[in-house]
Amino acid sequence: MNKSPKNIAIRPLSGSIGAAVTGMNLSELNADQFSTLHEAFLDNCMLVFPAQHLGVDDFVAFSDWWGEIVTTSFLQYLEGHHGVSKLFNRGKAGSVTENWHSDTPFLPKPPSINFLSAFDVPIGGDTMWSNQYLAYESLSPGMQEMLSGLRIEFNGESLAGLINSQEELRNFHPVVRTHPETGRKSLFVGSPSGTARRFEGMTEAESYPLIEWLYQHSSQPHRVYRHHWNNGDVVMWDNRCTLHYAVHDHGEDASRELYRITTKGEKPV
Repeated sequence: MNKSPKNIAIRPLSGSIGAAVTGMNLSELNADQFSTLHEAFLDNCMLVFPAQHLGVDDFVAFSDWWGEIVTTSFLQYLEGHHGVSKLFNRGKAGSVTENWHSDTPFLPKPPSINFLSAFDVPIGGDTMWSNQYLAYESLSPGMQEMLSGLRIEFNGESLAGLINSQEELRNFHPVVRTHPETGRKSLFVGSPSGTARRFEGMTEAESYPLIEWLYQHSSQPHRVYRHHWNNGDVVMWDNRCTLHYAVHDHGEDASRELYRITTKGEKPV
């Protein structure tokens, strides 16, 4: 466990991704503390802040430190709270996040950081994260060279269909993207049967085998942290270098209430 001069304790959560941060109140964040958190975030890809119990206004104020809060046309937001959406138990059949994914990769500029604040969570309903820096770095030099310059078409048509949207939700992005702050390269893929349909200049049939292999490679267990939620937890993760998976193993009628915020991203390069 590392101890910062500001009495913030930062403890790794796994050998590959994530850290727990204690010894501070997020509702009283100052510039020195933010500097410490920012460094820890870039080092660990995702951070967990246990037992914060933030109100919605404090949750917004904390997220504001990290960038411009953004909205999309396919989510509903709390009245009077810009950019705050409510996550609740839609039942297993209604769950669209029970797969490895980054959020809205089909947008021209996918979000950079995601935040969740747990208000009322059941036993179960864990969320997992996978480190995509390590997914890229563990590829052979030959595979890294082959992927260099390739782009994937990310497609959000299935999501648009769920909300009866006519919005065009498809964009090409690099299979290997470079983080704008760390300069590290990470794998940027999705499911070939979901959002990641084909490589640029290729058919879906031609693209499927390699995208599927990369997708399975991206979420190997030794690169994953699984979080068991408790009321009051605040979790943030870097959407640019991670994938995540929301497990629906709780009852259909179980109460599950979390609040979600995302911050503005940049065009992947």
